[in-house]
Amino acid sequence: MKALIQAAHKAYECAYVPYSQFPVGAAILLEDGSILTGANVENASYGLSMCAERNCLFHAVSAGVEKPSIKAMAIATPQSHRVSPCGACRQVMRELMPLDTPIYLSSKESTETVTNDALLPLGFDKDDL
Repeated sequence: MKALIQAAHKAYECAYVPYSQFPVGAAILLEDGSILTGANVENASYGLSMCAERNCLFHAVSAGVEKPSIKAMAIATPQSHRVSPCGACRQVMRELMPLDTPIYLSSKESTETVTNDALLPLGFDKDDL
C-alpha cells in the first residue's frame, strides 16, 4: 500500500485551496494494480468546492471503473494529525466502494487504517429508498 499512500500524498500537491490552505489528496487502487487520484478543489462560492475523495471516485466512475474493482483508498494531508473524510464524502464512498474496502488515512507523521463501513456505520443506501 506504500505506492497508494504515496500517490495520495502526491495528489494533494495538485489541490486548489486558495481559501482554506488545506490540501487533501486521495488515491484508489484498482484490481488491475492501477491507481487513480483526486485532489480537493475550492471555489469562492464555498458550496461549489469539491473534496479530494469525491473527485477521485467521480474520476473512477467517469472512467468506467465498477465498484468491485476498487480494492483500497488512501487519503492524505500534509497535516501532522490524522484527518478523516467529511460526511458527504463518507456517503459517496459508501455508495461507490465495497464496504470492506480498506481506507488509509495518512498524515505527515502516521497512517491509520479503517474500513469503508467503519467510516459510516448504518449509512443510507439504495435499500433505504
